[in-house]
Amino acid sequence: MNASELGVNLFVTLFALLDPIGNLPIFAAATIGATLRQRVSVSFLICLFAAAFLAFFLFTGLGLLQFFGISLAAFRIAGGILLLFLGLDMAREDFLATFTDKDHMHDKGDVRGYARRRFQRLVVPFAIPLMIGPGAISAVIINAGEAAKLGAMGMTWSMVAIAAACAVSFVCFSMTGWLSRILGEVGMAIIVRVLGLILCALAIQFILMGLGEALPGMISSGVTTPYPSGN
Repeated sequence: MNASELGVNLFVTLFALLDPIGNLPIFAAATIGATLRQRVSVSFLICLFAAAFLAFFLFTGLGLLQFFGISLAAFRIAGGILLLFLGLDMAREDFLATFTDKDHMHDKGDVRGYARRRFQRLVVPFAIPLMIGPGAISAVIINAGEAAKLGAMGMTWSMVAIAAACAVSFVCFSMTGWLSRILGEVGMAIIVRVLGLILCALAIQFILMGLGEALPGMISSGVTTPYPSGN
């Protein structure tokens, strides 16, 4: 595999893991009532953070986990637990209310102030671990090992892939105004609750995969990889 193919593979993987399409309802709820400029500013800050965070793990992730003595299995389990709590909140409680910005009506013209306040509120749990979860970080760390074998071109194409995935996410999040207008509060609440159920299942899958790596032979491969490629 050459450097460009490695970059394309990483882009496709990150796009699926960042899941900007699936996260649209939550982002729309978090920025309801915002102007287009405010929503674009929030999208830019979140996606810039995502790009910087993933780039950090591209260059230092494996060494950082090794420094603290953390295995990828333990990272998957910890990330799965965080996602499980988030999914339970989405499915059982008024999750969208936790993102409501009660002051948005008073600063329609304050783009920077609104974007900064929303970004601080959405870093956790939206950017991490909903967008940048253990899957995305693991994918970047594994890719870093392959890119290192290809030298500077491998790392360059990996950076391009990260930037492209975050740029596509930025475009998706910037165009959420129509979604909030079409669905309304009731429709948004229904979609978020369904997504919460799916997120709970995904979190359990992360935990099972981590346990399968930590305790080989204890958990059936049909559970950790229920739909193997090629079947």
